Amino acid sequence: MTPSLRLTRLQLQDFRSHARTAMRFSAGIVVIAGENGSGKTNLLEAISLLGPGRGLRGAKIADLGRHVGEESLPWAVSGRFEGPEGAFDLGTGTAHDGSPEKRVFRLDGEPVKTQAELGRLVAAVWLTPQMDRLFQEAASGRRRFLDRLVWALDPNHAREVSAYENAMTQRNRLLADGRDGGRLEPRWLDGLEDAMARHGVALTAARRSLIARLNGTLAEGVAGAFPAALCALECETAAALESRSALEVEDGLRETLAARRGRDAAAGMTLAGPHRCDLRLSHLPKGVPAELCSTGEQKALLISTVLAHSALIAAARGFAPLLLLDEIAAHLDATRREALFAALAALPAQSFLTGTEPGVFASLEGVAERFAIGAEGVVPD
Repeated sequence: MTPSLRLTRLQLQDFRSHARTAMRFSAGIVVIAGENGSGKTNLLEAISLLGPGRGLRGAKIADLGRHVGEESLPWAVSGRFEGPEGAFDLGTGTAHDGSPEKRVFRLDGEPVKTQAELGRLVAAVWLTPQMDRLFQEAASGRRRFLDRLVWALDPNHAREVSAYENAMTQRNRLLADGRDGGRLEPRWLDGLEDAMARHGVALTAARRSLIARLNGTLAEGVAGAFPAALCALECETAAALESRSALEVEDGLRETLAARRGRDAAAGMTLAGPHRCDLRLSHLPKGVPAELCSTGEQKALLISTVLAHSALIAAARGFAPLLLLDEIAAHLDATRREALFAALAALPAQSFLTGTEPGVFASLEGVAERFAIGAEGVVPD
């Protein structure tokens, strides 16, 4: 069986709504129940920040501290983990004498130089209520979801995305200057479009690889009773990679960007490229696009996708990631809810579930460790 990663202790200081909170965990499934606004999601966000990235909300560092009046306090989150390599303590937060925009990490009391070092030890995947709108919102939301899935398996992906977007921003600025009467610098544009082509093809190749692996894992039925999703990319660059070499696709993207400078300048944005990619999910057994499925079916497809992604991480890293499932019972009928609990109980992963109604977790009695959160703080239930 895949070795597990376990969070055994969590401590928060001046994080979001939590002035000082300490929790200990011993079970594979942890349930946290409380009213809306009580701070349940803040706990999951704190756990997510103990790994690479900006956490499940993607919030700015300066917004994470507890507010006293108009002042945002320095904050800290720490956890003790048990992993395949033994026990370790990991902490993150902002320094009292440092910038509120800069987050620091410590591993067993020592500074952490890169987030890649964290990725070797900790991984987490999550579902939040905001993701229920994934199939109705703009493509940008699905693209961010896709890139987070890729990044969890390919730490270099974030660097490729950032490099592409930075080059595109500079290109848009230069084109706008030329449109407004400024001097157009063709050589600068050539260099930026070259960077966009190189990084754009690299990030698209990583997206295609993730989609292929995810579909293979979903087809194996790892999601149990949940319907398998079929994932696909709507992307001109991805389509070109199906029949042409990466170098050929780079050349083609470079030529396209150069030919469309006038049109992009008029539009005030770059109208073609990997940044226009869209992720499409379908209900595989029914052959129905996710956007045409019911709300419950859409939630089930997201769950099956996250469970499959968890299995991919376990295979790639050698340990199952933490699962952070916020308000997970919403839009699930009793049958699917019980199927989810059964799937989580069978996994080597440690799962953290939140909800407003403790009763929906009744069947986990004797299996899950339960906490209640309210005005008095977080207490064992």
